[in-house]
Parts: sequence; structure tokens; C-alpha cells
Amino acid sequence: MTDFTAWPEVAARSIGGSVIATSDELFAPADNLIIDGPAVHDATAFSSRGKVYDGWETRRRRQDRGQGVDWAVIRLGAPAVIRGVVVDTAFFTGNFPPFASIEGTTLLGYPSPDEVLAASWMPLLDKTELDGDTANAFAISVAERLITHLRLSIYPDGGVARLRVHGEIVADPRFLGGRIDLAATVHGARITGCSNMFYASPANLIAPGRSRVMSDGWETARRRDDGNDWVTVVLAGAAFVDDVVIDTSRFVGNAPGQVRLTDASTGTELLGLTRLQPDTVHRFPVAQREAVTEVRVDVFPDGGLSRLRVNGRLTDVAKSDVASRWLSLLPPDLAIGIDPATFFD
Repeated sequence: MTDFTAWPEVAARSIGGSVIATSDELFAPADNLIIDGPAVHDATAFSSRGKVYDGWETRRRRQDRGQGVDWAVIRLGAPAVIRGVVVDTAFFTGNFPPFASIEGTTLLGYPSPDEVLAASWMPLLDKTELDGDTANAFAISVAERLITHLRLSIYPDGGVARLRVHGEIVADPRFLGGRIDLAATVHGARITGCSNMFYASPANLIAPGRSRVMSDGWETARRRDDGNDWVTVVLAGAAFVDDVVIDTSRFVGNAPGQVRLTDASTGTELLGLTRLQPDTVHRFPVAQREAVTEVRVDVFPDGGLSRLRVNGRLTDVAKSDVASRWLSLLPPDLAIGIDPATFFD
């Protein structure tokens, strides 16, 4: 995959990301870094502290003559191998930081902010020049390591609208036993292709939780031909599928009329052509008993789905593969005390 933005976003609040500490946020809170959607700007909006920006903005550094650094620490929504980052300075023109750097660390469980700050940090992006009012994109090419927390540092101060972190999610195998949602982003599933995403991204289909609004789903343009739209999803691993959930919630006049689900590799039907209702959570049993690694969802002829859930169980081989990959990406001092024989008890 050459374009790192094709990997899932792993720091977004919609996937469970959170800003847990920051050096300063006098003008605008660091939480804005990870909210969904692009930054917006109202040229007339001012508060008692100055211009209102949709992003994170720190005060001007005076005590160290502008030679210091401001930072924000983010807990990722899911552990991931980071493939690239976008430091977006949208609408920050005379107040953007001229440089930024990014580090990562790996901490299992639920460490406190103090424990995260005291951790050993791995450089992911060295101090690098930024442009103002620009989506500054940087591929990450360091040695592969599973990252749970990031630290964005800006030199010396200023504003960043959004931080987009893209990576390969490698889920903790201790939580992948039994029956799970095989198509969940947080379990390592990802979108591999789609016919159209004019109104909204297919990545929303496999995001956590229920959709909040219509744009928090996948919606295609209206087709004017005899074809149909489709999306493909690589599952968390090879698995036996028990049932699927096709959710058209929020789509009232623009839900697809019908849906079909197949094994993307073999074309075998998991769910035959089936009628859908608008604004409805549909659940269908799956009779197919062969292991599946990637599914294709065809909608007829077009329209929108809010969520896709593919419920089932990983094969024994897939469990072993996931466990081996996860352990290999941990820092040695963390991996040494973990017994893989206990993962799927």
C-alpha cells in the first residue's frame, strides 16, 4: 500500500482516541486535534482570549525566547503500526508552528497520564518543517513497532488544526477469542476497495458504535446506469461467519433497495440478494461454513449504509497468526512476560 492514508485513522475520537495531556492550550483545546471532519473557520469569531480557531493553539512562548516546545499526548483508539501522519495546519497562517516532531510509545492496559509521560519514547518523525494552512503529510518508515500513544511536539508554539494518524491496527489477541465482530476496525479489519464514496467514506461502516448522523456512514452518488455499488472489507483474520448486520439507520429516502454479501476471494454467497428497509438494523444468519478472509457487500443500485457487522469466530490458524504478529511488534520487555498459550482460553 503506497498511499498511507488508505490505512485506517487510529487516533480519531470516533475510534476511541483521546488527548490525555498537553503542555498548553490557552487559545484552543488539544482535543480538537482528533475530532472527525475537517477544520472549519469563522473569520468573525472571537472570544475573550482572542481569535477562535478549530484546532489546538498554544500561547506565544516568551520565557525561553521562542526556543522551547509545546506538546500534546494522544492515546490511540487501537494499538497500531504507524504508516503515516498528517499534521494539518488549516487556517493557521501567521500562527502555525514552523516545525513538528512525533514520537510513540507502547504501554498495555490503562496507564495514567503520568505513567505515559514517564515512558520510553521512540522517534517516529524527526523535527520537520511545516507549512501554514496546509495538510502536511509524512510517511513513517521507522522499524515496525506496535504503538499505543503518540506525542506531537511543535516548535516553539502555535496552532495545529488536526492530527491524522494512519496505521495498521494489530488487535490484542487476548480479546479476539470467541465470537467477535470480524469487520470491526478496532479488531484489525479494514476497507480494501469500493465503487463510490461521493457523500461519505466506507471506513464509517466498520467504525465503533452506532451512526450519529447520515454522514457517519457510507453513501454513494445516485447511479444513472444499470450497475450497482459495492465495498470490500478484509476481516480481522480467516474466520467462520455466523451472521451479519446490515444497518441502514439514518438513511430514510436513500437506503439501498437490496444487498448481497459474498466471499470476496471466491464469490461464494454468504447472504443472497435480500431486500432492505430504510432506517433499520437488519440481522441475517449466514449458512456458509467455509472460512472467509475478505467480504464484498453489493448494494442495489446505490445508496447508504451506516454500519456493517460480520459476527463470527477466528480459525485456529488465524488465532495463531494474530498472536505471533502482536507479540513480534511489542517491545521485548513487554513481550517477555506474556504467555501466548493463555490468549484464547
